[in-house]
Amino acid sequence: MKVIKYKKDFDYSYTLGAFPTLELLKNKSEFLINIYIHSSFNNEEYLKNVREILKNSSNKIVYDDKVFTRLSDKENVFVIGVFDKYKMELNPSSHHVLLDNPSNMGNLGTNIRSALGFGFKNIAIILPSADIFDPKTIRASMGSIFSVNIETFTSLEEYKAKYKGHTIYSFMLNAKNSLQNFEFKNTLSTLAFGNEARGLPASYLDENSIIIAHSHDIDSLNVTNALTIGLYEFNKQIMLK
Repeated sequence: MKVIKYKKDFDYSYTLGAFPTLELLKNKSEFLINIYIHSSFNNEEYLKNVREILKNSSNKIVYDDKVFTRLSDKENVFVIGVFDKYKMELNPSSHHVLLDNPSNMGNLGTNIRSALGFGFKNIAIILPSADIFDPKTIRASMGSIFSVNIETFTSLEEYKAKYKGHTIYSFMLNAKNSLQNFEFKNTLSTLAFGNEARGLPASYLDENSIIIAHSHDIDSLNVTNALTIGLYEFNKQIMLK
């Protein structure tokens, strides 16, 4: 198989870098096609871990420096993991994060990593969206994408119809509650965050909408900051009790 520069319509994608590739192997090795090692890479401990994980699939370890020339724009990439794309569903018995129309791959990857860091392993995405399997998204997530479930939906209504038992907390500027004095209910919950430029649409506004109050020196928080603050507070109130 000749691997070429990624396009969204491919049925495969790849990781760029040793750390995200190891996360792929530890969590989704069943989808691995090949792991490519640059000839100058000499981290024996890392290679030992790779061989241990793959065991009887050591034929998937390939040394081919030309692959790195084709796929990576950076000189410090020495490991690439090529894998088949796969489908996921959310766990209906867990808390969710919902991202409405995320458009920036860097922010999307960072938000996936933050969600996992605060114990959220189920992420709903309302389309259109940045490509979750783009190598840029994967690298921004530092491989966290391989430890979470991500399910896409065409609308908020489609999400609500499938996961009826979740209370949705919408983080938005015209919200009815301030996070600083808000108490989350100890029920199945979904924390929703909007597009980087537009935030959440008015259809999300209800009695559970939340604003993170800040000084008037800025007009709003970056979505990645808002998500981190919101998940931290929910984690403190509910998940750590």
